[in-house]
Amino acid sequence: MKTLANQARTLRKLFAKKRLIYLLLPLAGTGVAFLGGCSDSWSNSSQNQAQQDQTQQERTTPQPEQKSNQSNNQSDRPLTPTAEDTNFVSTVSDKVMPAVVRINVSKTVEAQLPEGLQNPFFRRFFEDKLPKERQKQGIGSGFVVEPNGVIITNAHVVRDADSVTVTFADGSSFKGEVLGQDPLTEIAVVKIEPNNLPTVELGNSDQVLRGQWAVAMGNPLGLDETVTLGVISAKGRSLSEIGASDLRVDFIQTDAAINPGNSGGPLTNARGEVVGVNTAIIRGRAEGLGFAVPINTAQEVAREIINTGEVQHPYIGIQMLPLTPQVKQKLKQAPNRNLDVEAEKGILIADVAQGSPAERAGLQPGDVITQIENQPVSDAEKVQQIVESKDVGERLSLTVQRNGQSQQIPLQLGDFPVESLRESGRR
Repeated sequence: MKTLANQARTLRKLFAKKRLIYLLLPLAGTGVAFLGGCSDSWSNSSQNQAQQDQTQQERTTPQPEQKSNQSNNQSDRPLTPTAEDTNFVSTVSDKVMPAVVRINVSKTVEAQLPEGLQNPFFRRFFEDKLPKERQKQGIGSGFVVEPNGVIITNAHVVRDADSVTVTFADGSSFKGEVLGQDPLTEIAVVKIEPNNLPTVELGNSDQVLRGQWAVAMGNPLGLDETVTLGVISAKGRSLSEIGASDLRVDFIQTDAAINPGNSGGPLTNARGEVVGVNTAIIRGRAEGLGFAVPINTAQEVAREIINTGEVQHPYIGIQMLPLTPQVKQKLKQAPNRNLDVEAEKGILIADVAQGSPAERAGLQPGDVITQIENQPVSDAEKVQQIVESKDVGERLSLTVQRNGQSQQIPLQLGDFPVESLRESGRR
C-alpha cells in the first residue's frame, strides 16, 4: 500500500495543473476597473502620430462648401423610432427579458476574524464577544421555463442559501424554493408560487453552430436587464480544456460579455431561443471567454430534479490523464521511478479515490486503461462519455495494462459522491 501511495504522489506532482475558472456569483461589494491605457507605448505613439497627421491634413486641405440645407444635417434628425433603429437584438430582448429574473440569496457563513485578532494572545480577550457567523448576500440570474413558476439557474447561485428572492423586470418579487441542485452540471431549479408567468422559448443546443449570433442576458453585478451580444465561439468545450475538472459538461463557449451576476441567465440565438445557461468565465489571462451549459443538458437535469429531487451520476473514481509520448518521457525522468508503463496509448491512472468503485475493483495508480467495453480509449472525454451513457450500478469491463501485462477487470459503477466534488479531476 505504501508503494501505491508513493506512485500516486509521484504522478500528482508530475502532472499537476491548475486553471483559473470562475463561477459567476459576485460578492456583495465589487470594484470597478476602468479600461484605459490598455495599448502599449508603440501603439499609442503611432496612433497619436496618425491623429496629428490627419489633423494637419485637414488644416491644409480645402474643405467643400457646407450645405445650408438643414434637412441634410443628421443633428436635426427627429428623435422618434424608425425602422433602422431596431435590430434582432432589440427583438430578442423584448421577447426574452420578461422571463429573465434576478435571484438574490442570503446564506450563513463563518465569520472571519479581523487581522489584528489572528494572534491567539489578543484573540483570547475578545473570543467570547466575536460573532461566529455572518450573513453573506449574493446575486445571480435565472429564467422561467414553466408558467407555474419553474426557474432554471446555476447551482452555485443558490448553494447553501438560507433565503431566495426572485425579482422580475417589472419589479415584482417572490420568495423562491430551491427544488434541487446538481453541482456536477451547475444546474439548479427554483420554484415560485405565481402562475401564468412569462416563459422563455427553449432551443436545441445540439444544433448550435460556431459563428452564430449569441445574446447573453442577466444581471451582472446587480445591473438588471443587461443584454450583451457576441457569437458562439466554440461548442463541446470539455472540462479539461477550460480547467473545470469537477464539472461534467461540454460547454458552449461565447464572446458575448458575461460577468459576475450573469450566472444562471439565458444565452440565446438570434431567434430568441435559449440555447445555454451562462455559467463561468476565465479570468486573469484573457477576455471574451465565457461558457454556458447547453440547454439540452440543463433541461435533462432540471427534469430529473423536478421528478426525483436529485441527480445521479455514475462514476469510476480515478484521476486520469491521456498516455502520450510526453507523459511517458516524464515518467522515465521521474526521480525514484517505480512505474513500469509499456503501453503506447490509453488512459494512465494517476490516483484512485478511497472507497470508490475503482478501489473496490482493484485498480491502481500506474495502471493504463486501454479499452472499456471493448472500445479503445485514449482521452478522458471518451472515458467520460462511456461512463455517462451507463446507469449507476451497471457493470463495465475494463482492459488494463499493468507492469506490461494486459488483464480484464470488471467494475460496478457507483453514484458520484457530491461531497468529494472539490477533489479535482476525480471521475
